[in-house]
Amino acid sequence: MISMIACVDVDYENTRAVAAGIAFRDWLDDSVVAERVVSLSDIQPYQSGQFFIRELPCLLAVLRFLPPVQIVLIDGYVWLEENRPGLGAYLYESFDSRVPVIGVAKTRYRGAECVQEVVRGKSRQPLYISAVGLSVPQAAEHVYSMRGPYRIPTLLKRVDLLSRGKGANV
Repeated sequence: MISMIACVDVDYENTRAVAAGIAFRDWLDDSVVAERVVSLSDIQPYQSGQFFIRELPCLLAVLRFLPPVQIVLIDGYVWLEENRPGLGAYLYESFDSRVPVIGVAKTRYRGAECVQEVVRGKSRQPLYISAVGLSVPQAAEHVYSMRGPYRIPTLLKRVDLLSRGKGANV
């Protein structure tokens, strides 16, 4: 069985959401095996500190349309603070703790302790990497190795654009 990696992201407008996901085979890939976009309605309102209630169902919906994956990258944190789960920890739990999750955040969350900064390209701004199911240094190494000359790896940028309805520009 060929292992698959997925990147997922969600964009919101009021009570509607668009979840996007891509699957690829290797950290060094710049092409995808599968790409899906799912529109969802009746999305839960944003609740501070409870973001997973809104986003987790969207991520699970798009992941159902991708090939089975062995690891998932999300836009956000796995852990918000020590012993305080973030979106990534809830996603990991929803996979019965069998599919590692890497969180890739663009801004620093002040409470997050188990993160590693990764500086890519010519950017001076780091990405903040967190993980569950594999070590944070290993997750950071994977994100660092991904294709793309800029701060955000090409495939992460692709899934972000897809979720915002800009897939033709990828």
